[in-house]
Amino acid sequence: MEVCLAPGSRSAPLAMAFARHHGLRTRVLIDERSCSFFAVGLAKAGGRPVAILCTSGTAAVEFHAAVVEAFHSSTPLIVLTADRPPEMIGVGANQAIDQTRLYGTAVRWFHDPGPPREGEDGRWLATRAVAEATGPPAGPVHLNLPFREPLVGPP
Repeated sequence: MEVCLAPGSRSAPLAMAFARHHGLRTRVLIDERSCSFFAVGLAKAGGRPVAILCTSGTAAVEFHAAVVEAFHSSTPLIVLTADRPPEMIGVGANQAIDQTRLYGTAVRWFHDPGPPREGEDGRWLATRAVAEATGPPAGPVHLNLPFREPLVGPP
């Protein structure tokens, strides 16, 4: 599977996990719009889901046009938006917007599992996201993934 990511601090835990996973091809594109449309192209060309990842807030908004494109072209896309935990949402900062159902009806499935808990295994969520994205009909799914600090452990 391919993962395209636009790096940011809130998405660092996932970006680092993807980079360590030998079964994934990870591509770093610094602009969210370019990243998302590049991923749509990869998914269309390969006929398989491609995951896209960005940090929270306005970065996630930049994925919207590609999500709509993927929806209307039945392109399997797994949209991963990092987020702040619930207690940090709506505090007036551009990176603390409400990302719940950010893409409205342009996704086939939305899920926010809440902040990760110690020992929790997210494989079921990844499996469900791939199944939902491949359909039928194929199309984008959105997982909103809030993280509490510290975002990364000690070196």
